[in-house]
Amino acid sequence: MSMIEEKIYKGTTTVGLVCKDGVVMATEKRATMGNFIASKAAKKIYQIADRMAMTTAGSVGDAQFLARIIKIEANLYEIRRERKPTVRAIATLTSNLLNSYRYFPYLVQLLIGGIDSEGKSIYSIDPIGGAIEEKDIVATGSGSLTAYGVLEDRFTPEIGVDEAVELAVRAIYSAMKRDSASGDGIDVVKITEDEFYQYSPEEVEQILAKFRK
Repeated sequence: MSMIEEKIYKGTTTVGLVCKDGVVMATEKRATMGNFIASKAAKKIYQIADRMAMTTAGSVGDAQFLARIIKIEANLYEIRRERKPTVRAIATLTSNLLNSYRYFPYLVQLLIGGIDSEGKSIYSIDPIGGAIEEKDIVATGSGSLTAYGVLEDRFTPEIGVDEAVELAVRAIYSAMKRDSASGDGIDVVKITEDEFYQYSPEEVEQILAKFRK
């Protein structure tokens, strides 16, 4: 690992679920720099439009910069076209942005998801702009294998957003227990046609209490 790579703040486990009535996205809060815990309250989930969110795994600095740019571009899209951008449009815009820097890539893996006029969707985007629409569940980062195990065991196509929130929290919590680079709290949002709702730490703790041993 190069000196530059060692100095990059790393953000790890994120998950996304496409439910029957919305989208749920969640992350943990730890940022690491090599074996050093650089932050216990890193922001890795951003509201980038009215009913749209982005989660990040990778360089926290790169993620913060991209979140600002993408939010601005989403606003400009609405002003220029006089309609709200779709999740697909923002994912494509983000993909093109990352692809233009493919030789000096942003060190991030993103999830962009939400609800628009076309319905509900989540896209995963790699550092050089490859974008894939995820039909049900997705996890990114170093704790993703553990998170996938939980999600695949309990996810059904008929799951509602409230049940999916609990499943997302369970998946992130399981990853935190098994991955030293993940930890220090959980952020989770649910997106429906009616609202973009971010759970408070107290609400997350109430969910954790249901299955924490």
